[in-house]
Amino acid sequence: MEIEKLKLKVKDSVELQRQQLIQLSLNIHDNPELGFEEEKASAWLTGYLEDSGFYVERGIAGLATAFRATYGQGSPRIALLAEYDALPKMGHGCGHNIIAASALGAAVASKSIIDQSGGSVVVLGTPGEEVFGGKIDMVKAGTFKEIDVAMIVHPNIRNMVAIQALACSSLEVEFFGQPAHAAAQPYRGINALEAMILAFTSINSLRQHIRGEARIHGIITDGGEAPNIVPAHSAAVFLIRAPDNEYLAELKDKVLNCFTGASVASGARLEYRWRDRTYAPMKNNAPLAGLFKQNLESLGRHVEAFDPRFGFGSTDMGNVSQVVPSIHPTIAIASPEVFIHTQEFASAAASEAGHEGLMDAAKAMAMTVADILQPGMLDRIKQEF
Repeated sequence: MEIEKLKLKVKDSVELQRQQLIQLSLNIHDNPELGFEEEKASAWLTGYLEDSGFYVERGIAGLATAFRATYGQGSPRIALLAEYDALPKMGHGCGHNIIAASALGAAVASKSIIDQSGGSVVVLGTPGEEVFGGKIDMVKAGTFKEIDVAMIVHPNIRNMVAIQALACSSLEVEFFGQPAHAAAQPYRGINALEAMILAFTSINSLRQHIRGEARIHGIITDGGEAPNIVPAHSAAVFLIRAPDNEYLAELKDKVLNCFTGASVASGARLEYRWRDRTYAPMKNNAPLAGLFKQNLESLGRHVEAFDPRFGFGSTDMGNVSQVVPSIHPTIAIASPEVFIHTQEFASAAASEAGHEGLMDAAKAMAMTVADILQPGMLDRIKQEF
């Protein structure tokens, strides 16, 4: 009965914050900032936490818009993660405004549990999730060394407590050729765009022979200057994704061979660079996911079973999950016909359904904090990890 009383108390605490959390979410939504540029969002979030009695450290892990906000002392240290970066030209088409506000709501509601049970609740502000992988830097900097458990809830079109997130590497490529007049003297040119098209064709052929969960996709960022000039330069960015790190390494070699072959065939010189941040696959902690599932269902939400066919792409939360017992549940804020990374999903992130998703995510996380602090539960979670 005691745990049920605690859960009622934290649910009431989240509800008392309703207007403030919704306004915070809308402020971030209406002022989208790209990764590592989230100055307004970071200031609003840390200000709310300071006003709520948290000790706030800004600019951690060498990232100007990252932060750590702590309430309580010692172990268990339960981290609730906030994301608040937006997408280029699309704003919060991934709903990170909801992630941030729900983490804060859950953390503030958890104060009463910490006062009673001891330990710490820590809000980690993790900038630049899209493309840059800010959590990867934070893991390398040791931000998670003293954390016992980590949670984050992402808005989506389904309620799920376990997701498949793929390992992911980013490749930047350039071809350098020789310009020439495309009509008068084409034989004097070396066509860098043709080299890129050859590479794309090779990758399309490779796709037939890779594992079903893997993904290869990219865009051409430079394809020449004018149609009557043989393109002397072309550039592209590719993402290579795989269900595990071992297969990712194998796939990276195969993809690079496509570009090397195109260089040999066309005569254009190849330059490439693997970006230094690699997203790890998500490692879902089963006992922790089970607790969250019970709490989310108690709020009246139907939780769907884990389905590896329902891909989530990649997330730097995967890197966190490799070093700390973690979960990355999703909460439905839109119908299944709406896809994330679209304007329709950005609208949902500021809708009534989005607000209810925010509130339920905060309540479920706070209730799960109460579960984690029960005797023996942390040992179960760590044992499975």
